[in-house]
Amino acid sequence: MVAYSFNKRFAEAIASGHPATGIVKRQTIRAPRKRHARPGELLQLYQGMRTKHCARIVPDQLCTTVRPVRLWIARGYVQLLDTGEAFGTAAMLDDFARADGFLHWDDMQAFWKAAHEQAADPDMAFEGVMICWEPRP
Repeated sequence: MVAYSFNKRFAEAIASGHPATGIVKRQTIRAPRKRHARPGELLQLYQGMRTKHCARIVPDQLCTTVRPVRLWIARGYVQLLDTGEAFGTAAMLDDFARADGFLHWDDMQAFWKAAHEQAADPDMAFEGVMICWEPRP
């Protein structure tokens, strides 16, 4: 079982859907690390892990896919590296951002730029993994 911690702003989107879009967040983009979840494993999703305010957001979820991803936040481009699938139009980027718990691509850009100063550089790409899940049957 693998645990992931989320910013407070994503808890409602994970639990019941984004307040404005109603879309339930069932994916997360993460930096490479020694061991991410694997398809078929259970995920524990928390808000504020390793703090006194730690709380489980939903019951254990089932990891469905883990895909390598590259994001060019400043350029407005996302690519899934295993298939080459790309998101480059405004509509595609908005759909991608909504699936990740944001209102739209501009909201996702602002979040990433605030969290990672290099995200504002159009020549810098973030490479990591996109972990997807579904409720446990």
